[in-house]
Parts: sequence; C-alpha cells; structure tokens
Amino acid sequence: MSDQTEHADETASGEVSSTHTLEELSRQYKRSVPEDLREAKSFDWYLREVTDDPRIARNAHQRVADMFDHYGTRYDEDAGVVEYLLASEDPLHDGENTFYGREVHESIHEFVNKVKSGARGLGPEKRIKLLLGPVGSGKSHFDWLVRRYFEDYTRTDDGRMYTFRWTDLCSVIEDQDPADDTVRSAMNQDPIVLLPQEQRDEVIEAMNERLDAPYTIRNEQSLDPASSFYMDELLAHYEDDLEAVLANHVEVVRLVADENQRRCIETFEPKDKKNQDETELTGDVNYSKLAVYGENDPRAFDYAGAFCNANRGIFSGEELLKLQREFLYDFLHASQEQTIKPRNNPRIDIDQVIVGRTNMPEYRDKKGDEKMEAFNDRTKRIDYPYVLEYAEEAEIYRKMLRNADVPDIHIEPHAMEMAGLFGVLTRIEEPTDESIGLVQKAKVYNGEVDETDEIDERKLRETGDEMADIAEGMEGVSARFIGDEIAEAIMDSRHRGRGYLSPLAVFKHFENNLENHGSIPEEKLDTYHRYLELVREEYKDRAIEDVRHALAYDIDEIRRQGEKYMDHVMAYIDDTTVEDDLTGREQEPDETFLRSVEEKLDVPSDRKDDFRQEVANWVSRRAREGSSFDPQENDRLRRALERKLWEDKKHNINFSALVSAGELDDDERSAWVDALEEQGYSAEGAREVLEFAGAEVAKSELED
Repeated sequence: MSDQTEHADETASGEVSSTHTLEELSRQYKRSVPEDLREAKSFDWYLREVTDDPRIARNAHQRVADMFDHYGTRYDEDAGVVEYLLASEDPLHDGENTFYGREVHESIHEFVNKVKSGARGLGPEKRIKLLLGPVGSGKSHFDWLVRRYFEDYTRTDDGRMYTFRWTDLCSVIEDQDPADDTVRSAMNQDPIVLLPQEQRDEVIEAMNERLDAPYTIRNEQSLDPASSFYMDELLAHYEDDLEAVLANHVEVVRLVADENQRRCIETFEPKDKKNQDETELTGDVNYSKLAVYGENDPRAFDYAGAFCNANRGIFSGEELLKLQREFLYDFLHASQEQTIKPRNNPRIDIDQVIVGRTNMPEYRDKKGDEKMEAFNDRTKRIDYPYVLEYAEEAEIYRKMLRNADVPDIHIEPHAMEMAGLFGVLTRIEEPTDESIGLVQKAKVYNGEVDETDEIDERKLRETGDEMADIAEGMEGVSARFIGDEIAEAIMDSRHRGRGYLSPLAVFKHFENNLENHGSIPEEKLDTYHRYLELVREEYKDRAIEDVRHALAYDIDEIRRQGEKYMDHVMAYIDDTTVEDDLTGREQEPDETFLRSVEEKLDVPSDRKDDFRQEVANWVSRRAREGSSFDPQENDRLRRALERKLWEDKKHNINFSALVSAGELDDDERSAWVDALEEQGYSAEGAREVLEFAGAEVAKSELED
C-alpha cells in the first residue's frame, strides 16, 4: 500500500493527520458541501421530492423553529427552562460562543417559543421579534449565532430547501436581454409557487397528509413580479400548457443560506438617520436594465433590498428603533401583511423571520411615542437581560480567556467569581426585606440556598422585576466592561512580572476605571464603589476560609469530630443517651458541643432541630444506599467542622508569620503554600493570600 493511500485511509477513518495536503483539504471541503448543490433538477422531480418529504416546503418560521431542535435540546430542571444546545454548547464552533445564565436561556427559550408559535400560524409570524436589552448583554451575539446556524442547517439534509431559475427565455420572449437568458428567482422563492393556487392547494393538501410535524404547510404567495412576467409570457407562448412551461424553462436548484452573499439572510444597519431611503429595504430600479426593458417593466427592477435578500430566511435589524419613524412604516406591511411595496413596482410577497435588536434608551423613547403605536403593536418584545448568577457570569470571562491568546498567567481562585459578583450586584435590585442583604440575594440567585433557609427565591425574583423599570438585570455594569478590566489586569500583571492574576488585582482595576467608562452613569459611581467594597468583604471571607483550610485541615480529626457530632445528634433526635469515649458511661447529648459546630454555620438556636434532622436524613439516605458516613461528603457539615477545627487551632498559629516577608522559606510556611496549591492557587498567589488573610485575621484578633 502506498503512503498516499495510507494517508487517505487514516483521514477517512477520522484520525488526525500531521500534515494538511491540498488533497486532504479539498476532500474536507467537498464533504461540507451538499451533494446536490450544483445539480439542476426538473420541476417534476421537485413535486415527487416534496410529496415524499413535505418539510422541504416549510416556510421560514417553520424551518428556523426546526433548526433549534435539530441541534439538540436539554431541560434544565434547576432553572426550569429548555436550553438549546446551539446556544448552551455551540457544537459548530467547539463551544466558542456558549451562552451562560438562567436569564439568558429563558430569553432564548422565549424567542424560540415565539418562532414556534409563528410556525403554527398563531400570530407571531406576523410580528417583529424585538430583542430588548442593555449594552453588552449578548443579544447581538445571539442573533449572530442564529444566523450562523441557519446557514449550516440549510446545508444539511434536514434543513434543505430549493428555489428555481428560468432558462432559455430568449427563445420565447423577443425583447429578452441575452444576458438574461437564464434568470434565477429574484426572491429565491419555493418552486411550489410556480403552481397556480388551485393546483398548489391540492398538492399541499396531499403533503400535509404525510407531514409529521406540529404545523401544517401553507403557501399562498404570488410569484415575484419578474417571475410572474415570465410565467405569463411563457404560458401565452405554450397556449397555457403549464407542463410545457415548467419542463422547458424551469430548473430547480438547491438553496443554501449565506449572509456574505446576502442570500436568505440579511443584516440591516441604520446608516445616516437623516437620509434613510426605503429602497434600502425594498429594492430599486435597476438603471442598467432600464434602457433595455423600459420603465415600469418588472425585469428592470433590482431585487436587492434587505427584505428581498432575507426572503426564505432571517432579516436582522440592528439598532432597529434608531430608524426614523417614517422609515419604520415599511416594517408594518413586512410584518403584518408579509408583503413589501417598492416604488414603481407591484407588491412583493415575502417569507422571513424578522428580528430586531435595540437598547434601552431607544426603546423608552419609542415606547412613549403615540405615533409609534402601530409599530409597537406589531412587535413581540423579548427581554434580553444581563446574567444574574455570578458563577455563570464567571464562565463568560473564562470563555473570553479560552477564546483569546492569553499570556502564560495563572488565574487564582475566586478571581472570576468575585468579578462576576460585582457585575451582578450592579444589576439586581436592593432587597426590600431587611433580613437579607444584597450579597446574600446574589448568593440566592446563584443557587446557594440551604434547605433550612427560609428564603423564597421566586418571590425575590418577582419583587426584583416589580421594582425595576422594565425587568431586573436590564441595567448595571456589562460583562464587556468587566472583561476589559480583567484583560487590563492580566496585561498589567505580566508587565509587573507577576505570573498570576488575583482578585485583589482585578478589584484595583475596577476601582481605578469605573469613572472612565462612558456607559456608567455618574450618579451610580458612589453606589458601585460601595458594591465593590461588599465584594472585597466577601472575598476576604473566602480567602480566610481557604487559608483556614490550609492551616488547620486535618482529615482524620474532621472525621472523628463528624462521627462524634452524628452520635450526639442521633441521641438527641431519639431522646436517648450516648456513651462517653473516655469513661464508657452513658450521658446526655452534649448540647454545648453540638452548638459549637452549628454556630459555625450561623444556625440559630431556634433552627437547630431543622439542621440536625436535615443531617440525620442525609446519613439515613446514604445508609440505605450502602454508603458509609463521611462528613467530607456533606458540604455544610464539612464546613462547620473545618471552622470548629480552625477555632480550636488558631490560637496556636503565629499570624504575624503569615504577613512577614522575612519568613517565606520556613518549613511551616512552605507547607501552607503547598496546601493552598492543592486548592488551585499558584505558589505566588498562595503567598499573597496568606499575607492578605493573615493580616485580616490578625486584625480581627486584635479587635476581639
């Protein structure tokens, strides 16, 4: 076997080649292209094909709706929302464009539901899907991702669609320009529209009998004006023999969406607000053909408007509400009537999912405008807020770092989470209930709710939405700002020769640059600085917790203390006695010992029974499952025991040694650094957190 043949076999079997030959690259490209992309089919072939697989003739809403399901779904039971994998995993781009956050996936789910309702003909197909959100919330990126997946979906067998072209026109139409002997459907229409409505309805009825879908196929569109002209001329020539027209002058071709070629996807961006021209949307006269065909001839029209280009697919309007009021009137017919009316040309039927994006100021401006009532009535608003779970927000920053050429730098524990916490604090409403603080509310949103906590997350979210202008999460600091500051902090650390990025470095950049960010209102600066102090306090507690774990952690002692705690808890619940380890005599449960553990989790005395029963139930479940008791497996109990162990040992720890730079090399300090490295710290970062936490503990000890 030759080396070339072996190489081909390895590539075919999926093994990674060490070289990229032109032959291999060509083979990869060919596999990505639909097999019938270059083939011309007959209309008769199309009739057979669409009867066998009616989904080929879906409208735009139906095809986009199926696209979301095609790439997979997953139900998130905790959030109670369907996640679409094209957004939650991004399989096409290896996760590069993954979206995070319950609120974001709820918005995506709402968007898909409106598209699916439109697929069933329930009304949203005649509405503009308006993504409303603050700057940097990700709505534009989601819109971009949908367009990329639609392109890919139309390349698959499940997403295939077809259009047609007219051929050999000069043999029949005397004044036809030889350059236009073969003309593609100007609007990329489905070949089914070539059938007169009565015959078309018969075909569609038969298709729907075979269709396995939650919707039915419908198509009452008229041919675009140019195609209508050709059909009339050809029918006259063949004395209304439709079969002869379609057999001799129509070829069916595969239609693949491509935004770069403005085919089935169009992104419309407002240009000069004072010189907006409706022809940008609806098309205009083709002056190069005007001398050939004459004025008012549909063949002399240039179907290059944004609505024309988006037909059969997706129209995406960027900053839609920045358009002049008069210019927006074109959207009324496009959405409600699903037609456009260009100047000097008959009306044109369109089929597309119209998506708009806008920020908060423009929405508030148009919302209060009575003259915009008709437009507002034809929009379906979809709130697209910031992420409100700081752990999910942290994943956004990690994604940013994964997708960039990041210098060789170690990201210390809590750096991303604390950055995310700051962002979330600026976005959520201050709690009205004095029993819960802002940071605690953020923790509740993050899923950090203990079973014994009497906190109703749903009520918190409902109250937050009621207090907000539009909804909670629609204002605050964007992930874009925080990501920029993290990037600056990374480069600054590298400039200073530091091989790690700590939360303290990130805080410093936040503090220095809040005033310099144009999107942060001046009246919010004092509040945001106060929030930053709250985040510093939270980080201080976490840093001390990590150092506590490193300095006082003793797995054997924790196990012994855990077993003792459970012995006394079970005796307390069963109202029995427990055997003393030293004397062997029976004694009452040691309430002092039990409370010394529970107080480390701030469990109040009136809630101690609930906590003890919770832990006892957990032990019983594990016993039924055949698992032995291990306090390490219960996060709350483990933390309580670790903190008690810390309290017992901390008086024997020299905290000044933690802060003193002169004692960095002693054996005890090296052991502490090693213990912190096991928790994910770098050696440099471990030394910093030891000094920081040591200073804080020493200060609190002096205060006590």
